[in-house]
Amino acid sequence: MYLRLTKRMLLETDKRLLWKLMWNMGFKGLRSVQAHKRRLRKGQFFPPYLYISIINSCNLRCQGCWVDVAHKQHKIDVEALNRMINQAKKMGNSFFGLLGGEPFMHKGLFDVLEAHPDAYFQVFTNGHFITDEVAKRLRKCGNVTPLVSVEGTEIISDERRGKKGVLSATMEGLQNCLNNKVMTGVCTSLCQTNFDDLLQEKWVDRLIEMGVMYTWFHIYRPVGPESVPALALSPAQQRKARQFVVEMRCKKPIIMIDAYYDADGNALCPAATGFTHHINPWGDIEPCPIIQFAKESIHDERPLDQVFNESEFLRDFRRTAAQHTRGCIALERPDLIDDLVHRHDAKDATARKTALAELRAATTHPSQYAPDMTPVPEKSWAYRIAKKIAFHDYGVYTDHFEESNWEDPRTSSRAPDPELYQISK
Repeated sequence: MYLRLTKRMLLETDKRLLWKLMWNMGFKGLRSVQAHKRRLRKGQFFPPYLYISIINSCNLRCQGCWVDVAHKQHKIDVEALNRMINQAKKMGNSFFGLLGGEPFMHKGLFDVLEAHPDAYFQVFTNGHFITDEVAKRLRKCGNVTPLVSVEGTEIISDERRGKKGVLSATMEGLQNCLNNKVMTGVCTSLCQTNFDDLLQEKWVDRLIEMGVMYTWFHIYRPVGPESVPALALSPAQQRKARQFVVEMRCKKPIIMIDAYYDADGNALCPAATGFTHHINPWGDIEPCPIIQFAKESIHDERPLDQVFNESEFLRDFRRTAAQHTRGCIALERPDLIDDLVHRHDAKDATARKTALAELRAATTHPSQYAPDMTPVPEKSWAYRIAKKIAFHDYGVYTDHFEESNWEDPRTSSRAPDPELYQISK
């Protein structure tokens, strides 16, 4: 399988792009994680990977979207983006995730990509704006991989994404990337309406036949103003998804990403571990894209490393999350997020200004952490080694989390104990 994957990458991707991937994202990305570990040992903090939502606008209206896509367009301007990326690079970072809205609606996107040939960018996109000309420019940049979202069959895609003809436009953009030998991935937010159609070996085989180099099955999270809880997966379905990914990694010549499990199959939250935090289109620094509250901003006069390191709000979030679950605190314990917001007087970082009301109205949902189920460890030696080195909990759960104190959010009605969440000065 590894030989077949290597052959695919050598033959189906531009060699220069492959080198950029290996150097900027691979070698330098690993180096950024090591720098993160050294900082943690010194009691310092700066996440090695940043999610940056560069614009709120989008041409689609997806079910469960938490981004203010219908509001007046707002974006991080090129100057601010370059300043932020340059400051992050000084901390050792080299790999950035660009989100929206739809990132390709930001007219300065290529100005940013071209300004940082020494960094690597993953752009989360619906693919509708990737013409052949755009794909050619992506290939010329060499330091960017589009991650194209496919959410189901033609009918399901239209329903999920609020527009007719979504799938055909997405596949056209995807094919433009592949025709130009751009390193390209496909992601799916697994939910009740696409679970049986896309969590299939035949779908993975189709992606391989097309020339897609990596795929990511992540889990639908019912948050935002129209969360559509009926789409959420059950614990059994989430386990099945995890098992599927583990099995396919040993069989198929395609890279399969996951962001919620370590090498031994233990659940984790990348924001709780400090691996990543999120920047919204207004420049506010949030714990993650679905927790839309903030105290700090990239527009702060302080250097970015100082902003992150001195943020008591983000520090308390990581501590609170790690003390209570290895899963998603926003799904399992929205009451703790409410408490966190009030302790720090954090602002609602949305344009709609209803995030707190949404939080209080939210019901609990299962996340990747299922203490009553046996973990599914990695079977692939390559993924095990990679995760052991670069993607694990960095000791945060060992320091803060006590299994005996965890309460199942599906049955617990206990209010949070304020004594547990005193801020460490």
